[in-house]
Amino acid sequence: MKAYILNEAGGVDHLNLTEIEKPVIKENEVLVSVKTIAINPVDVKSRASEGTLSWLLAQKRPVILGWDIAGEVVETGAGTSAFNVGDKVFGMVNFPGQGNAYAEYVAVPADQLALIPQNISFEEAAGATLAALTALQSLRAGKVKKGDKVLIHGASGGVGHYAVQLAKWLGAYVVGTSSEGNKDFVLELGADEHVDYAAARFESAGDDFDFILDSKAGETLSRSLKITKKGGTVVSIPSSNLPEGDRKAAEELGIHLIPVLVSSSGEDMNVLAGLLTSGKLKTHIHQVFKFEELRDAHTSLELGKIRGKIVIGL
Repeated sequence: MKAYILNEAGGVDHLNLTEIEKPVIKENEVLVSVKTIAINPVDVKSRASEGTLSWLLAQKRPVILGWDIAGEVVETGAGTSAFNVGDKVFGMVNFPGQGNAYAEYVAVPADQLALIPQNISFEEAAGATLAALTALQSLRAGKVKKGDKVLIHGASGGVGHYAVQLAKWLGAYVVGTSSEGNKDFVLELGADEHVDYAAARFESAGDDFDFILDSKAGETLSRSLKITKKGGTVVSIPSSNLPEGDRKAAEELGIHLIPVLVSSSGEDMNVLAGLLTSGKLKTHIHQVFKFEELRDAHTSLELGKIRGKIVIGL
């Protein structure tokens, strides 16, 4: 099968398309013929940074990057019964860890997958994996509920555009930040207010937030703490290593500051599948690349200004 091998971190030229053997599945796994994959900022960071690569995948080299897949089951392990050959499935594979998604076939623990809703394409399904799971698990960590006032930073991006929709599903009042060019998009997602981060400070939206999703870190995180209610929650997803200054500030303000690292979960994938089926959650596809254009997809994501998700078709 074709797969992208990474021998060491570096530029996009370090992603080498080659032929390798198909994976052999374990009893608890299914073999998926991949139709579409999605990429995320963590893909770019892992490819470019030896530190991030080692943090997620230890010292094993070479490796196959990627975690987000949508495809068709072609083989099932002896210990699995949830899926049959021919089922269309999607999920985030073995995160944090080695997902091996940049390949034509991927061995996946069956308890990390869900059936793709009939009304959803492979492209839409692949997008709604790591980013959508991050949004879902972050909102759950913040115990977001009906009537809460919520601020979503980067509301037009991969995680952000799902977070806006999920917060509205939970009944929250949602403020989203993005560039002015994405204002209409963010409001169409369901946001009640929009802040153009280039023209105004997000503090202009108030100082009484119950929950803030921080996808930026740095100054954005520090400023977010100051506009969160006492007893409220700020979830930070860029890094699990939160600055000591921000930790102390949160403690003094009586705010819950929580780093969230998304984890694979078939149970959560089924929640997302239900929302996709009902239309309460939708994937916005920024661009579809061919598998042979994976390097270009990485470059595009690295340059930023992505509305929704980048996906790659096999």
